[in-house]
Amino acid sequence: MIAVLRVIFLLPLIILACIGGIFICLLRPFHRNNTYLMAQMLSKFAPLFGVKLIVRIPKDVTTSSKVIIANHQNNFDVITICAGVTRGVVSLGKKSLIWVPFFGQLYWLSGNILIDRKNKTKAAGTIAQTAEKMLEGGLSVWIFPEGTRSRGRGLLPFKTGAFHTAIQAKVDVIPVVMSSSDSISLNRWNNGTLIIESLPAMPFAQMSKENVRELSKTAHSNMLQKLNELDAEVNELNKKTA
Repeated sequence: MIAVLRVIFLLPLIILACIGGIFICLLRPFHRNNTYLMAQMLSKFAPLFGVKLIVRIPKDVTTSSKVIIANHQNNFDVITICAGVTRGVVSLGKKSLIWVPFFGQLYWLSGNILIDRKNKTKAAGTIAQTAEKMLEGGLSVWIFPEGTRSRGRGLLPFKTGAFHTAIQAKVDVIPVVMSSSDSISLNRWNNGTLIIESLPAMPFAQMSKENVRELSKTAHSNMLQKLNELDAEVNELNKKTA
């Protein structure tokens, strides 16, 4: 019953928010801070899904260009981990997103970068284009290195595109981890707390592509450890508020 009520009342609100966001972006299409503004707007819906967000990411983390890598869990990421987006950030997403009604158009107009994952040649070319955009516009790029949603199965193996981008752009990598959100249910009023936290920067500016596999494994290990730590912390917080 709770799920039905949420769908009836929240779906129209989210659609209206996306339409409003589209109009804002039309006034300044592809602006460097559009993604930040839209992400902050969508994250305001988290409490309506019974989720409390704790964000531990310095606001000045992207005063210079960075590649941000984050864990990708499920569709709720649109209102949860997006709270960790800072100014001057765009994300890398699959090209098919543009066909998602309202959200896809908002995603594109916000200045995010769309790639064709089915075409490896084009995807490889996108790395060079992304690095070029970062350097020209002083942008940071948010990438989900797992390449797909984990659906709460810990942390899937990483693809190397994010790390190649960092090496080509000669910028640091900032890992961002959100505690597990697989227990979120539309049919429950209180879905507890989620913590979003950034890890220390990984210096990639002086690295070469020969180091990519090793660096990818190090990033994965660090993020998995942090994920386990955050899950343990969240479990304690949720026990206190149960």
